[in-house]
Amino acid sequence: MNEKILKTLEFNKILSQLKDFASSTVGVEKIKLLKPSTSYEEVVKLQEETDEAAHVLRLRGHAPLSGIHNIKPHAKRAQVGGVLNPVELMQTASTIHASRSMKRFIEDLLENELDIPILEEKVNQITVLTPLEHHIKNAVDENGDILDSASDTLRSIRQQRRRNESRIREKLESLIRNRNAQKMLSDAIVTIRNDRYVIPVKQEYRSQYGGIVHDQSSSGQTLFIEPQAVVELNNELKELQMKEKQEIDRILAELSAAVAESAEDLHVIVDVMAELDFIFAKARFGKEMKATRPTINQEGIIRLYKARHPLLPMDEVVANDITLGTDYTTIVITGPNTGGKTITLKTVGLCTLMGQAGLHIPALDGSEIAVFKEVFADIGDEQSIEQSLSTFSSHMVNIVDILKHVDHESLVLFDELGSGTDPQEGSALAISILDDVYQRGARVIATTHYPELKAYGYNRPGVINASVEFNVETLRPTYKLLIGVPGRSNAFEISRRLGLSESVITHAKSMIDTESNEVENMIASLEKSRREAEQDYEEAHDYLKNAEKLHHDMQQQMIEFYDRKQELYEKAEEKAAKVIEKAKSDAEEVMKDLRQMRLQSGAQVKEHELIEARRRLEAAVPNLDKGSAKAGVTKQKREFQPGDEVKVTSFGQKGHIVEKTGSDEWQVQIGIMKMKVKEKDLEFIKSEQKKETKPLTTIKGRDYHVSLELDLRGERFEDALLKVEKYIDDALLASYPRVSIIHGKGTGALRTGVTEFLKHHRSVKRIRLGEAGEGGSGVTVVEFK
Repeated sequence: MNEKILKTLEFNKILSQLKDFASSTVGVEKIKLLKPSTSYEEVVKLQEETDEAAHVLRLRGHAPLSGIHNIKPHAKRAQVGGVLNPVELMQTASTIHASRSMKRFIEDLLENELDIPILEEKVNQITVLTPLEHHIKNAVDENGDILDSASDTLRSIRQQRRRNESRIREKLESLIRNRNAQKMLSDAIVTIRNDRYVIPVKQEYRSQYGGIVHDQSSSGQTLFIEPQAVVELNNELKELQMKEKQEIDRILAELSAAVAESAEDLHVIVDVMAELDFIFAKARFGKEMKATRPTINQEGIIRLYKARHPLLPMDEVVANDITLGTDYTTIVITGPNTGGKTITLKTVGLCTLMGQAGLHIPALDGSEIAVFKEVFADIGDEQSIEQSLSTFSSHMVNIVDILKHVDHESLVLFDELGSGTDPQEGSALAISILDDVYQRGARVIATTHYPELKAYGYNRPGVINASVEFNVETLRPTYKLLIGVPGRSNAFEISRRLGLSESVITHAKSMIDTESNEVENMIASLEKSRREAEQDYEEAHDYLKNAEKLHHDMQQQMIEFYDRKQELYEKAEEKAAKVIEKAKSDAEEVMKDLRQMRLQSGAQVKEHELIEARRRLEAAVPNLDKGSAKAGVTKQKREFQPGDEVKVTSFGQKGHIVEKTGSDEWQVQIGIMKMKVKEKDLEFIKSEQKKETKPLTTIKGRDYHVSLELDLRGERFEDALLKVEKYIDDALLASYPRVSIIHGKGTGALRTGVTEFLKHHRSVKRIRLGEAGEGGSGVTVVEFK
């Protein structure tokens, strides 16, 4: 990919932002080398690895990547016999620890059956060097100092050195505490000169202490003297310090040799950890800008849903839907300056470059980008004073270069095509250039001011006009892209809003040729028709969606009703069978008693005994009152009132009366559905109770209507999970046995996230993907405990 294009589209600024999300210098170095790939297979793999890291961050929120250093030079120097210093050894141990933590982190995710094959493959390359890590950490602390525990010899030497230092200090402190010391010493302190302990003595009392003079003050009035009493002890201390240095050198050489033995493994560790840091930096960057993984294709198709320019603040930029490469391969955008035409070009170009570099793009889930061999862009005023080139010449130099290399695997972005010269010649050149690039099969987006290009999209198949909407009322652009509608001049409307005389405007209009005027009127009519059509479509879509939901809810409720009905029948049959079994058992007991009585009475059974036996037989017969289910419901003849809670006997559903619609007919609301019901089909339950309004959240109970479906399509991942959590709570309060969550197919990221959330919900009994008639893999069906 051409470096100039990357700079023109500000891809370098994307990398600059991406660096902030790296955890190590080796990760930053990987980011600096990042370039968009032109291989379809490589782009797909890059997107997959970023998506795996994003999935891990969604589940765990972080990855253990601190403590990574570039220890390749250290390992290489150790291999050739060099001795590493304590800081280099500490960096080596820290990197080994980071790799071990990362390997354990990924393995823990794999044990929880998380599908992350790319990350798994990378950590499998890491060799665990725990013994080397512990060897270094037992000898070197975090500040790079050698510990006493590095060796028994070092511990013994340091113990002797500390005892010797203590004896020296005791002797010197006894000297400075002497009653004459205040007179002979410049200050009552013990200090060090040339690694030997000394005291500050006034010049005139030099002979009182003897020993060796190591230094003097700048004035010459104070001499730093090592008294004769401690010369021998200082000599011993110096000897111990030399032994200590020799032992430290030996320890460092030993540790360096251990590093050299694992040099190859350390090189692999650095490479793998740099890769992992780079991958997780891409994922964190995508999470920060609320980006999603795009679908990748080789057909030159771009579908961006609610795409945003990645370098503009999210709360300010206007998101647009942009489609290219299906019904049309060229888009010509017309409209006023500062309306957002150039931003649209850069949004498409940057999203394409980001996607081909393995970065997630700032657009909704389900967006799609193509892999282009080259992306060309002629954007902005690039005139060169040194080359004495005009604006037009500068643009033409770029365009000539583009036309030399463009083919059917190219994306071309032209900003203000043909500008900077005579309008008639410029528009002719623009049309000719567009024709040439179009015929080569490239995907093209061009912006222009020329009115002649407004008709370009109508005369050629595969080309479509577009414009950036302008609000004449506020005199501001809305930055909304309108594909299919060419831009029009708003000069007269703006002038009128700013107070220009109507007579002046009318005179100006009379000087415009009829054809231009008709084109402008046609465009204005198209814009108005489009707005009305969009509004009508949105309203019709809402009605259709509500109707579909209502139909589906009714179907689901009927299924639930029949399932419940069958369950009650089965329970009733089971209970009746038990009652009958008990009756048979009681009858057997009665007959047994009769036989016993007959034997005891010699076949003479008295009348009162028979009567008692008959009574017991009758008592054994089960009393199955079929009307008992309705015994508790008593029809109450009364005048119904709006707000009364009633039962619609023909449906077996509860509802509320809305209003009277006839002499014996009422409108009843059942859930979200309103219907007209005859008065004879209504049973009164209770009157509406007016409750005092309290500033408390209403708790939703069994009678609260909750849809049996939650539609998450078009939602961002974090917002979708919040909606799922709230919806599950509402469904549980409504006592639904099961519900459906619609997440769409897309890249599968939303489905996976929802599945992971539901797996760990304490009230979820089972989850499964929808069957063919339920929406397939675009729907997850949830059953509650």
